[in-house]
Amino acid sequence: MFSLMVVVFVLGYAAIVLEHNIKVNKTASALFLGVILWVMFMLDAGSILSADIGGKFSAFLQSHPDIKLLPQWDQYVHYISENQILGFLGEISEILFFLMGAMTIVEIVDQHGGFKIITNRIKTRNKVKLLWIISLITFFMSAVLDNLTTSIVMVALLRKLIEKRHDRWLYAGIVVIAANAGGAWSPIGDVTTIMLWINGNITAASIASKIFIPSLVSMLVPLVLLSFMLKGAFAAPKHDELSNVHSATIATRRERHLIFIIGVGALIFTPIFKVVTHLPPFLGMLLGLSVLWIFTEFMYHRKQGIDEKEKRTVARVLKNVDVPTILFFLGILSAVDALQSAGHLALVSQWLDNSFANVYIPNILIGLLSAIVDNVPLVAGAMGMHQVVTPDVLAAATQPGILSSYMVDGDFWNLLAYCAGTGGSILIIGSAAGVAVMGMERIDFMWYLKRISLLALLGYTAGAITYYAMFG
Repeated sequence: MFSLMVVVFVLGYAAIVLEHNIKVNKTASALFLGVILWVMFMLDAGSILSADIGGKFSAFLQSHPDIKLLPQWDQYVHYISENQILGFLGEISEILFFLMGAMTIVEIVDQHGGFKIITNRIKTRNKVKLLWIISLITFFMSAVLDNLTTSIVMVALLRKLIEKRHDRWLYAGIVVIAANAGGAWSPIGDVTTIMLWINGNITAASIASKIFIPSLVSMLVPLVLLSFMLKGAFAAPKHDELSNVHSATIATRRERHLIFIIGVGALIFTPIFKVVTHLPPFLGMLLGLSVLWIFTEFMYHRKQGIDEKEKRTVARVLKNVDVPTILFFLGILSAVDALQSAGHLALVSQWLDNSFANVYIPNILIGLLSAIVDNVPLVAGAMGMHQVVTPDVLAAATQPGILSSYMVDGDFWNLLAYCAGTGGSILIIGSAAGVAVMGMERIDFMWYLKRISLLALLGYTAGAITYYAMFG
């Protein structure tokens, strides 16, 4: 059953990647995979836990002497059902509640036309200037919001600026690169950095200071190369008035600005909340959501004679939150946790440690792999393979060596955030931002491979070399 779990995981992952071919939504496949692996683990708990790969089961029994006195099957039940599953569920819930809060805040700002503050200020028609403006806005916006939301907003803007489809595709490809690069250096810019930050592998100050320059390089290299290829200017669009995706809004200009300030301020405040209170970041995100919710409730209360259906309250906006994406993360993270608990990831960790003398090559390989498969399970797997090394463990080690790279803010975790975040740009299916842009613009996979992939690969490699030059 131990080996069969790997086979089932590979088949399930193939179903996720090929969702359009097999006509099964990836969320359904992920949820099934997340449950069936735990079922297989439980059914063969005797043989799997008797091997005790990684020593977690024996450590559990040592710390719970009362459970050690129970019959063997009851020990397995307590370990899997009441320790491992519930423990992992707590970690997953932190990520899911954080995402739900962030997605709701972004949606309420968007519904009230808050992003119009940014989009209406772009006037240039020069191809090169527009390329740099779009890329820089995307890069910094994705660090504050997230790369998926930023990509959606920027593609909606491109539709107002560029008429021809293939011209728009080129800029949309750069949006994918810039969004993933911007999300990699921010603790709230990408799901993978959120996972690492919430789990305590990295701190907000470290990821921002160490990954900012490599991420910027990974975007600048494709930008510079494209700048030599683009000539001239775009014709003025037929519709002159630039508007937000949801331009029709009953909020006044002042109210739109206030909602934008409160919403973006809530996202920026979350890292500060964690540092000041030492509480989980999802509580800070929910605090920001509650403040925005209260503000909009009072705002609509003052507006008399408005039909209830026209009110874009948080309660209504919650219906627009992408629940399938939330459930997808639940399923795929549960599947990875099952492999971690059973010991599969410990074996992979041992192989990596024995095969490579540093943390750079494994992380670069993870980044390249993230171009083919989703980076969420890759990062979850890497987090499961290696635990954060504490100072006392490092001090007690006879040969600390590579262990220092696995401390909080160590090279392994920082480089993992960069590689998993930016590596997904190499193929359009390698990141959530890429998949969203592909769906919105109907970008052909082979077109992206021919026009954008090499640029993204060169940027990814240049950023990794930059990190090595700075900290290697």
